[in-house]
Amino acid sequence: MPVTDRRTFLHIAAAGGALLTLRTVPRPRQRRELRILILGGTGFIGPYQVRYALDRGHTITLFNRGRTNPQLFPDVEKLVGDRAGDLTALEGRTWDAVIDNSATDPTWVERSAGLLANAVQTYLFVSTRSVYYDTSRVPMTVDAPLFSYENTKVDAGARLPYGLSKALAEQAARKHFPGRALVVRPSLIVGPGDLTDRFTYWPVRIERGGEILAPGDGADPVQIIDARDLSEWMIRLVEDRVTGVYNALGPRTPRSFAELLHGIKAVTTADATFTWVDTDFLLSRDVQPYREMPVWMPARDGREGFGRFDISREVALGLTFRPLAVTARDTLEYYLGQPAERQERLRAGITAERELEVLKLWHERHG
Repeated sequence: MPVTDRRTFLHIAAAGGALLTLRTVPRPRQRRELRILILGGTGFIGPYQVRYALDRGHTITLFNRGRTNPQLFPDVEKLVGDRAGDLTALEGRTWDAVIDNSATDPTWVERSAGLLANAVQTYLFVSTRSVYYDTSRVPMTVDAPLFSYENTKVDAGARLPYGLSKALAEQAARKHFPGRALVVRPSLIVGPGDLTDRFTYWPVRIERGGEILAPGDGADPVQIIDARDLSEWMIRLVEDRVTGVYNALGPRTPRSFAELLHGIKAVTTADATFTWVDTDFLLSRDVQPYREMPVWMPARDGREGFGRFDISREVALGLTFRPLAVTARDTLEYYLGQPAERQERLRAGITAERELEVLKLWHERHG
């Protein structure tokens, strides 16, 4: 039965918090200092990787075009180049590991992995859950089918679909680093610093208050990942010389969409109410899951496993999760701290006018 009221959610959350306090914090293992090259490093997840790695005593080198947040990390070595063609700054250098954050084109990985194959021990490629061609399995695992040229039509000269592009990039990393490649497939990455507003929509909308259009019946499962949890876990994987393919999303037991929204509301000051609108009704009015209703994907029509990944392997390797309350609070504070012009319009989510229109139609139908 879906948890659609705030009181029930808070009771569940409190019970879960009590159990968490009983866990024994593991003692940190002795680790060696690493020289880590990060391709990118100044966007969303990169700065979290850099700060965490520096705090743990590692030496960082950044390689990028020098255009995004160039003021960050003045004491870190920065190499300037272009993934699309100019890798000259990487020639003749060696590192213990490379973290590839910025590849959106498989040819970029082909070039960088080929150049660094004999200069780096481990190649960590940050991929995506979007590489999965079929998300109908319950639970989902890394063995599920991926996008490929065989199952995906691509017109001559057309840009590769995102999922296929990332899947081909994974292949390039493994080809040049056989047995030494590490592929991490995160779901939607959220938290402070996100410029897409794909998760941010909900804290901001709930803080605004009033009647909120909530999709479905509240039972659809959700798995996301805080950028800080993802970044810190990847640094620890590199420290432990882990290789292979892993998913990165959570929590381990998927929360329902109702739990997500009530959990976010719990950290706001909002006088907000949720009106749960039937999935078929939304689809018939062209309200798009994941775009106009960010984070939400109905668990049906071949997407039954989209929010039901088995991450027992990843948890065993140290993947941890901040409380939803921390992610929601920090995301909201980050957004409200941005300039007024940045806050004028969210970059994701249904518009206020469209939301009112759909709610009006829903109430007219159901009295």
